[in-house]
Amino acid sequence: MNLTVAHQFDDYEQQQQAATLGMWGFLATEVLFFGGMFLGYTVYRLLYHAAFGEASRHLDIVLGAVNTGVLLCSSLTMALGVHEAQVGNRRMVMLFLAVTAALGAVFLGIKFYEYFQKFEEHLIPGSLFMWNGVDAKHASLFFIFYFVITGMHALHMIIGIGLMTILFLLTWRGKFNSVYYAPIELGGLYWHFVDIVWVFLFPLLYLVERNT
Repeated sequence: MNLTVAHQFDDYEQQQQAATLGMWGFLATEVLFFGGMFLGYTVYRLLYHAAFGEASRHLDIVLGAVNTGVLLCSSLTMALGVHEAQVGNRRMVMLFLAVTAALGAVFLGIKFYEYFQKFEEHLIPGSLFMWNGVDAKHASLFFIFYFVITGMHALHMIIGIGLMTILFLLTWRGKFNSVYYAPIELGGLYWHFVDIVWVFLFPLLYLVERNT
């Protein structure tokens, strides 16, 4: 395969290193993005721990745990896809990319079902919010954080599924081999980052004072 090297780079290796550095830089900005929301949530959780704890118990911990398992499996299939790309096994790369995207779709399906549950329970913050416990104001604040943070995570998952689809099509067209597979590797970095965000989200949101 003839590797195209942009004019600003001396060789393909330098171009690949620049692309990897660029992805890490992008992920660093994503850490700041989600980190700000995590920080805000943590501050209010410390201030209103009772209300946040009671509100958290209205989340479905089983569905949350299942979704955690789904994303961990998708990280495994993504890593296997990158490995197969490194050895030039196009058929297996396509398989693992497809499975990764499918697991992402399963995650979104479960998450949207959770959203529907909250809608039926009138736990959507706003004029229709209904709360039978104490401190309804700060319980509503918990659900604001819940929908904003998980909603942004879901958006990143949708982007990730789109990325997996593009990589699948490019692999099918024979654009990658054992020498040139950088886009798959970079796509894997993005996917792993989104998975890691959920690994932090699950205990932060679902496991607040579950022992009380």
